[in-house]
Amino acid sequence: MTTFESAVTTAFIHDTIAELATFKTQFDVFRLMKRITEACGARAFMVLNIPPATSLDLSSNSIITNWPAELLSSYDKIALLSDSPVIQRLRAATTPFAYNVSVGFYQRADRTESPARALFERFNLPRGAYFPVHDASGSRGAVSFSGDRDAFTFLEMMQLSFISSHVYNRLAEIRDLDNKSTDTLTEREIDCLNWTAAGKTSVEIAEILGLSEHTINHYLNRATKKLDTVNRTQAVAKALRIGLIK
Repeated sequence: MTTFESAVTTAFIHDTIAELATFKTQFDVFRLMKRITEACGARAFMVLNIPPATSLDLSSNSIITNWPAELLSSYDKIALLSDSPVIQRLRAATTPFAYNVSVGFYQRADRTESPARALFERFNLPRGAYFPVHDASGSRGAVSFSGDRDAFTFLEMMQLSFISSHVYNRLAEIRDLDNKSTDTLTEREIDCLNWTAAGKTSVEIAEILGLSEHTINHYLNRATKKLDTVNRTQAVAKALRIGLIK
């Protein structure tokens, strides 16, 4: 197997970070993370906010991930977050670390040790590494890479740690851009997006709101620009994703 350190050059990392800076959606980052995961010989990744002590599930703290849906739902169903040694370590320290579900610090309570080990081994994700990260607001998170390859080398850990910090920071910037877009849309623009999401045409929206078709198109064009999208379909999709409309 080609290792991450031999396949990924300094130029590759530079180009990856430069590309990341141009992304405007979480999906863009998701696709990049899939490529990085494959390049380092891992099977799955997760970018997450570190769950507070009162949190009951991992899924609500995940930002982007390609963990199998069944794995994530099973993890939460049998309440593996409550005594996760990985999460406990992330809360207590800020240095990267490798893990193996079968050895070392990764020992759970009797209730969850066997189910946890069996679950991750069933999906071929028994080993990996976590990289603690934070954003400009002080929010703490982590990026993980998991699979069944050999443990990451020291150089690989450094490379992935560097990339992880940029990934988490860019996701925070994208979130802030989305929030600013939400703040600048007018009530009429949001109304038009809502009706568009409901399948109405500009003519139909004009009749509903008692406005001209030209005015409706103007509102939708302006909303599209404010949301940094290229057409009303993308505008509606982004408005739904950031919770601007439902």
